[in-house]
Amino acid sequence: MDWNVNNAFKTYKEMEPKAMMDMSLLPHSSDPIDIALGSSSDNNTTAPPKRKKTMTSVFLKYFDTSPDTKTRKCKLCGQSYSIATATGNLGRHLNNRHPGYDKASDVATTSVPQTPPVAAKPSQSLSKALQIDYDHLNWLVLKWLSLSSLPPSTVDETWLGNSFKFLNPSVQLWPAEKYKAVLKEVFRSMQGDVKTTLEHHVQSRVSLTLSFWSSYENIFYMSVTGHWIDENWSSHRLLLDICRIPYPSGGAEIYASLLKVLKMFAVEDRVLCCTHDNSENAIHACHSLKEYLDGQKVLPFCYIPCAAQTLNDIIDEGLATIKPIISKIREFTQELNASMELSDDFVQLTTAYQEGNWKLPVDASSRWSGNYQMVNILCKAGKSLDSVIRKNEECLENRMVLSSAEKNAVSIVHSYLDLDSFRKTTDDMCTNKDLTVGLALLFMDNISEMITTCQKSCHNPDWLRTCAENMSQKARSYNTQVCNVFTYITAVLDPRIKTEYIPETLNLESYIDEARGHFIRNYASPHHFTSSLASGYRPHQEIDEGGGGNISFAEEIARRKRRGSMSNNSVVDELTQYLSESIVPMQTDVLDWWKGNSGRYPRLSNMARDFLAVQATSAAPEEIFCVKGEDIDKQRYCMPHDSAQSVLCIRSWIEAGRKLKFKSTEIDYERLMELAATVAADNSDKIQHK
Repeated sequence: MDWNVNNAFKTYKEMEPKAMMDMSLLPHSSDPIDIALGSSSDNNTTAPPKRKKTMTSVFLKYFDTSPDTKTRKCKLCGQSYSIATATGNLGRHLNNRHPGYDKASDVATTSVPQTPPVAAKPSQSLSKALQIDYDHLNWLVLKWLSLSSLPPSTVDETWLGNSFKFLNPSVQLWPAEKYKAVLKEVFRSMQGDVKTTLEHHVQSRVSLTLSFWSSYENIFYMSVTGHWIDENWSSHRLLLDICRIPYPSGGAEIYASLLKVLKMFAVEDRVLCCTHDNSENAIHACHSLKEYLDGQKVLPFCYIPCAAQTLNDIIDEGLATIKPIISKIREFTQELNASMELSDDFVQLTTAYQEGNWKLPVDASSRWSGNYQMVNILCKAGKSLDSVIRKNEECLENRMVLSSAEKNAVSIVHSYLDLDSFRKTTDDMCTNKDLTVGLALLFMDNISEMITTCQKSCHNPDWLRTCAENMSQKARSYNTQVCNVFTYITAVLDPRIKTEYIPETLNLESYIDEARGHFIRNYASPHHFTSSLASGYRPHQEIDEGGGGNISFAEEIARRKRRGSMSNNSVVDELTQYLSESIVPMQTDVLDWWKGNSGRYPRLSNMARDFLAVQATSAAPEEIFCVKGEDIDKQRYCMPHDSAQSVLCIRSWIEAGRKLKFKSTEIDYERLMELAATVAADNSDKIQHK
């Protein structure tokens, strides 16, 4: 059922079967809700009908008298006044601090009926409209919690409730437990949609990426994300689940949790590859999964390390010696970002010394992007850095002053390791929307060559050559793990790479033969190119060589073998033709290229659709290299276990374009926003015309 204008304000009891509804989850017209915030049940009695209230009683009903009868406290904000305060002053307080309080009063003193609504009282429409506004607010708050990765306990913060009361004293947020319950129900509904998508709408093979983190409660989590390419050559990325890895959170526990997720979403027989975060436990889990899938005799499965994480580890090894110096510069940069006076001095000095134009605030994160900026400031704005520190010695203290030896060490690392080239590589990885495995291999091969050049330089100090050796070990480990026929196939199916730009360690003659064999075994039958038949491709027509309808069994066998041979030759010819053609420019959209050439390569394009979904990185590169990753880490770290799965999954699904649902009912947030804006505008007009 869609949540549209006609049913947006129906009760959930009307919208859903009674057997499915947990009526404690959502407020509706039959819930007895006291929306007079800060008042007790004794104060909710309505005045006798037909009795004309005096001005004094109108003001005093918004104040509670203390037990000692010496003060009165405003029910709307808690402000206290002496018992002798004139009622006129109380009225001025209400008019100044709580405009429209008399309108809210109708709601505050009228209890919501528990039986079907009683018709025909003038104030009922206003009460209903304002109650609808509160429901809008609670659903909008729920979406805010999800998209901001905030726990439901956030709504129990006093300052948040007081902020809403200041805007409208009659606002009542759901308690945290209700938000938590609704979020869990939304999670179950949306998870059901994800299962349906994978079971019924994904025809190709699925590749996985794994990510791991620990929370402030020392709970270890794993996220499992699926990737595939549809028949229209559009790539899809969808979070499957976030699960807790039980103690001791090793490879065996990760494997068990991962297999459980695959079975839950019915994709264990369609998984092609898993890209992990390079940790030993993740490698062990993927190896166990491969053994299990091989034992089930499903299609071949492989696993590869994350290229971005490997590159980040390589860079960390290169910066290891100068990390303490980078920390000093970071401390200065944090002060620079926090002080307008220091910022002005720095900008003026860089202009005077012609040390470039610097965009403030400077990235001072602990990620590679921040480390690069720290090195860059010293190497390209060193005079300005020294001058600002010395000019403000009292507030910055001498601990930030860098010695000549420290400056020299940073300069050597920046120069001989060619950090600018590392920065260009990471920038390209972050911004390239076609970061295929083939392109990642090209980047990593170039990094290996840069490290080798540094190692061979006889002018480098010993400590730098040691750094280069450690970097080289990380690169060799990556090359060893990706050296398999599946990575080779994934790389050559990128028309920008093919065999021309594959690293020598991977470009083995034996892999060509294995690739051909894989094509024939898994993509030669008509089942694998049904979509190509729809686009005009037809297999060779069967020829009636016997001249009649009755043929011998021997002739039937012979024809079947001929058809198999013709089909195999067709597959090999597609691969040979594809590899014989020139590579395309690097700016080419890979999926668009295959979409336009699938008619020429009907079988090969189906394989490309499977293998190009294999991810080169286990997380988006900007999450690994840039400050965005720090923000995500903070959100994950601060999320309590009772809401981590629901909140983080809902956020990911909404960001992937999925609609927020409650018990299979889609929540139309655009319509809710329109209606909420209308109510707000009406209330504003009433206040202005009062």
